[in-house]
Amino acid sequence: MVNFNGNLISSGAFFLNHENRGFKYGDALFETIRIINGKLLFWEDHYFRLMSSMRILRMEIPMEFTMEFLEEEFLKTLTANELMDKPVRARLTVYRNDGGKYTPSTNDCSFVIEMEELDVPFYTIDDTSYEVELFKDFYVNADMLSNLKTTNKVLHTVSSVFAKENGYQNCLLLNGAKQVVEGINGNIFLVSNQTIKTPPLKDGCLDGILRKKLLEIISKWDDFELEETSISPFELQKADELFITNTIIGVKPITKYRKKEFDTKVAKSLLGRLNALARLS
Repeated sequence: MVNFNGNLISSGAFFLNHENRGFKYGDALFETIRIINGKLLFWEDHYFRLMSSMRILRMEIPMEFTMEFLEEEFLKTLTANELMDKPVRARLTVYRNDGGKYTPSTNDCSFVIEMEELDVPFYTIDDTSYEVELFKDFYVNADMLSNLKTTNKVLHTVSSVFAKENGYQNCLLLNGAKQVVEGINGNIFLVSNQTIKTPPLKDGCLDGILRKKLLEIISKWDDFELEETSISPFELQKADELFITNTIIGVKPITKYRKKEFDTKVAKSLLGRLNALARLS
């Protein structure tokens, strides 16, 4: 079952048409949320990011779009899918309603909530090989739109195809200044000696929720200095560790980039701290 504007509909039903602006123009935003036993992890952060993004895209925020209303819609959808006591990956998509060409005929919005069960409740790290390569065919724009979680993900899709065709588990994306911005599916962190770096938002990376949470954790960690600073491709092979973060996987260590193999100690330590924070959220 999916939740379409508060109505529960079979996942196989046709409820979006060819005029949908998310389909035609990528005129939509989404939030992917991890849910454990009916608890939406970091829900307040997701909610305020969504509200901010809707304002930036000049979408009309419905009066009923309170944090409590949307949380109830998630819980209603969990119950309908018999997932209330399971770990769940949920996606909330908000799109501008049908009408118009590039210029929309309305700024009113609709929403869809969909869900799928996850294997484990909290974040884990496995020790499987995870090799990455730079994707250099196209570049991320270093601007505010790239910070938003929109449905316009052609670059990420093409780079995913490139990774699959060449036997990589992920690719690192660059901006026009040839700075490392992010992975296909999450933010990138680099560990070098006692410093942990991640690209600043001005470089064009996603304003990720897990990125925000790890910045909070690392800033209080006496063992490491945190830097939000541009990362050049030349730094990658000199790093001690690289890892990718997002709301669903948590922390994913990169084990190999070209001829360099990386440690995973810091990533595993951060994961434990992240799970502790998730339990309190």
